Amino acid sequence: YPRLRKKETWLSKFNQTEIKAMLGSYTKVLFVRDPFHRLIATFLQGIGISSSFSSFIQEVLDSGMHNGSVAWEPLVSLCLPCLLKYDHVVRFGFHGQNLGHLMLQAGLPGGSLLPKLTDSQVQWTYRWLSEQMFSKLSAQQKNQLCHFYAWDLSWF
Repeated sequence: YPRLRKKETWLSKFNQTEIKAMLGSYTKVLFVRDPFHRLIATFLQGIGISSSFSSFIQEVLDSGMHNGSVAWEPLVSLCLPCLLKYDHVVRFGFHGQNLGHLMLQAGLPGGSLLPKLTDSQVQWTYRWLSEQMFSKLSAQQKNQLCHFYAWDLSWF
């Protein structure tokens, strides 16, 4: 496909036959993350303009699904798991269990490129952060977040 050599060619620029052929020739890997952990990471990185986690969450909820940032938009709307058949889904916090196998399957050296942070450290850190940060949210905000991320929570 000559158009593949162009920088930043969107998949939507191709016809259905080309799209099917291209997607069939690639190994498709989807990296997913708990949506609430994504919110915490986004807030800690200072992407939102709010000074408190609670006001940041309200900013996310007020922006809605179509006016918000990709940093907190539900993954289902970004990666379209209903339309694309992913070969692998790797969940953040379980890299050690999945990446080694994935790299070997792709013909890459298994352990040499993997991050040194263990899965249990990642899970413990986010569990602690979740308890601390989400305890400051109102019941209404928690319910709205569950509704906002309902598809992500059910898919992943």
